[in-house]
Amino acid sequence: MPILAIAASALLLADARADVFKYVDGKGNTYFTDAPLAGSKYRLAWKRESERLASEKRERLVSENRQRLAKLGLGSSPAGVSALSLRAVPAPRFAPPLAPALPPASATDQSLAARRARFERVINAYAQVYGLSPQLLHAVIRTESAYNHEAVSRAGAEGLMQLMPGTAARYGVKDSFNPVENVRGGAAYLRDLLNLFGQDLTLALAGYNAGENAVIRNGNQIPPYPETQNYVRQVLQHLAAERVGG
Repeated sequence: MPILAIAASALLLADARADVFKYVDGKGNTYFTDAPLAGSKYRLAWKRESERLASEKRERLVSENRQRLAKLGLGSSPAGVSALSLRAVPAPRFAPPLAPALPPASATDQSLAARRARFERVINAYAQVYGLSPQLLHAVIRTESAYNHEAVSRAGAEGLMQLMPGTAARYGVKDSFNPVENVRGGAAYLRDLLNLFGQDLTLALAGYNAGENAVIRNGNQIPPYPETQNYVRQVLQHLAAERVGG
């Protein structure tokens, strides 16, 4: 039987030039296929071009994201997420203290474990403020900077959570090399991304790396950028290690 799928999501796998047929049988079961089904037990519900169906699905996903942004008070355009978390979940009145200072060596000269220990209390504090797991923040920071608060990427991202200047400004981070400010801004951004993408962690991570608009433009899928795809894999690997105590 030439049935491609029973789930509507499989329609996107069809050849963009093919037609898609939707049939319903006497028991109410639904079938999607790329060719007509023979037999009187199947009733044709509709026939449409798969390219059009895929386009409509993408448009619907973008519309849903715009509606989410509108509900969050950010307007109907997915041009960017503002510092929503800092309004909806106020930053703590205290500055989470750093662990006792380590000897004044360069951050790159300290071991990974020592750098991690130095920022443990800050990470735990802001994980609680923004409703994130500390393990997730650790996984992101390890991937982004390996706990080097002095890190600067080729693209200009700075600090522990590698905030781009625009993102830092969006979340009120005046000094991205200040670990307390950096983790606050990064945690707030990650929380907004999780809210925007329906708590889908992989999409939130992709948005953190490539920007939320890139995810939306690609139909709420991880963008086809090798760097972003590798980034998501690395964070998830570190997260898995965190959860088993590694």
